[in-house]
Amino acid sequence: MKPETKPLFNQKRNIVEQFSLSESIVVYPDDCLDMLKNIPDESIQLIVTSPPYNIGKEYEKKLHLELYIQQQAQVITECVRTLSPKGSICWQVGNYVDRGAIIPLDTALYPIFTNLHLSMRNRIIWHFEHGLHCSRRFSGRYETIIWFTKSDEYVFNLDAVRVPQKYPGKKYFKGPKVGQYSCNPLGKNPGDMWVIPNVKSNHIEKTEHPCQFPVELIERLVLSLTNEGDWVIDPFLGTGTSIIAAIRHGRRGAGAETVSKYINIAKRRINQEIEGTLRTRPMDRPVFNPISSGNSLTFCPWEKNNEQNKLFEKNQKYKKE
Repeated sequence: MKPETKPLFNQKRNIVEQFSLSESIVVYPDDCLDMLKNIPDESIQLIVTSPPYNIGKEYEKKLHLELYIQQQAQVITECVRTLSPKGSICWQVGNYVDRGAIIPLDTALYPIFTNLHLSMRNRIIWHFEHGLHCSRRFSGRYETIIWFTKSDEYVFNLDAVRVPQKYPGKKYFKGPKVGQYSCNPLGKNPGDMWVIPNVKSNHIEKTEHPCQFPVELIERLVLSLTNEGDWVIDPFLGTGTSIIAAIRHGRRGAGAETVSKYINIAKRRINQEIEGTLRTRPMDRPVFNPISSGNSLTFCPWEKNNEQNKLFEKNQKYKKE
């Protein structure tokens, strides 16, 4: 089910650079701590971000892990101060790599949130099929979103993000509801493992940014954890995806970014969203299947001398008759 896209209020939507509760779209061109300090206490409904992973990308300086965690703690502390009592924080992270060994950043950052008296509601696994190919360990094909709330009275709109039932015709076979349909007619809970393509190579949303959010990933969080008119904040804005997801569904959006070329990309994409011309992957589109789509690259050119088949030849169980 694709949620209806709704306009943001009746006012003309302009992008401003200084945060104010009276605005609706803010792209702050500087450090996120400076932006956060100007946000009133408990005024933000959703804080969603993907901070630098400390792996030496062009927009970050690789730090010792302890210093990186200290810097993250500063930002998270300010975020918690601005968070509404019914609000949520979603921190999307991957792994820090140290001399070939991985350290899951969600486990390293978890104590910061709990020390600030937040409660974890889910550890969401975001699974995708494409990325770097490893030769000395299995290739990483997931990242995590750790979702925390400030209180037990938090916004959660499950119906807005339900997905189609796997067995919509299933019925109760015993008990007082025997013969009735057992599935929710609005769809099922999407669960805590989300299969959403990441933004790589030919993805319709691809920009210069090397680690870009897909809009549909943030749309699901915006729809489920906020109401219309609420503020959505991204301390590490990148190319503006969080703001795009927010204003697409009648929320307000703000974010901070220090790299000038990403600020320009973010503003351009946000303006395209306002104009209705931004091309994104729809939330309700199934994951691409190259075989059923007739992609010619699914044909194996080595089929007569298939190296992959040799993996099975060593095992008697798989030998051909």
